[in-house]
Amino acid sequence: MASAQSVQSSLVQFSLETENLQAKQLFEDLAEQQKNILTLLEGRYQQILQEEPQFKQSNP
Repeated sequence: MASAQSVQSSLVQFSLETENLQAKQLFEDLAEQQKNILTLLEGRYQQILQEEPQFKQSNP
């Protein structure tokens, strides 16, 4: 999850740093897609924690 968040942050930063409008739009679109991926990952992670209590015990 941390790596996925880092990717999103990098994409946002790239979009802010570039002056190329086409590249800026691409980075913004990719950052939005990555945000959606993070939302899905978080939901799946919560589902796993509910279904597999032993996972929660071994990964605080």
